[in-house]
Amino acid sequence: MDINLLFKIAAIGILVAVLHQVLVRAGREDQAMMTTLAGLVIVLSMVIQEISSLFESVRTLFNL
Repeated sequence: MDINLLFKIAAIGILVAVLHQVLVRAGREDQAMMTTLAGLVIVLSMVIQEISSLFESVRTLFNL
């Protein structure tokens, strides 16, 4: 796992948090929730790719 992945996830989290607060203060709670969900989906897709590569490494290690 690369340390850059952690920095990307942290940057996305900070960006989503700021956007969420701005949209809530502007009275657009629906768009704030959609922004939060979009950030969650992006981060989950990044993590799922890493988990997939981990499982592939385990499969090749044990010749499964």
